[in-house]
Amino acid sequence: MKDGQILNFELVDFIPEALEEGKIYISMVFATAAHKCPCGCGGEVITPFSPTDWKLTFDGNSITLYPSIGNWNFGCQSHYWIRNNKVILAQKWSKERIDAGRRQDKINKQSYFERTSQIIRDDTESHSGNKIDKTKASFWSRLKKLF
Repeated sequence: MKDGQILNFELVDFIPEALEEGKIYISMVFATAAHKCPCGCGGEVITPFSPTDWKLTFDGNSITLYPSIGNWNFGCQSHYWIRNNKVILAQKWSKERIDAGRRQDKINKQSYFERTSQIIRDDTESHSGNKIDKTKASFWSRLKKLF
């Protein structure tokens, strides 16, 4: 894998069954990108876009993915960024760092989905009229105690 290797992007509805070397396929329909590992090992790399996975930036001319891509399940264990269509090599990670990164990913996902679930519950309660405005209740409670 060479630092600065160019990945040409192709916007597609569906990711093709056979991925071409040096090309990254972007499906906005499925919020996913796919490419062959740039090290040449032949591994197919799938990067889903979501608040807890990768983010895609398209500037009209090039694409950038964030965060870095670590192919920890591949024999090559390549680690790189894709910035402005270029592969930028990143530092190799030890097994301990990979394990710590996986644990942190799991924590981040769990935290995100717990927060999202709470926001949905709060929103549902406030729209259904079941939620009591605590500031009003406490005001009226205090007022009643005066009389």
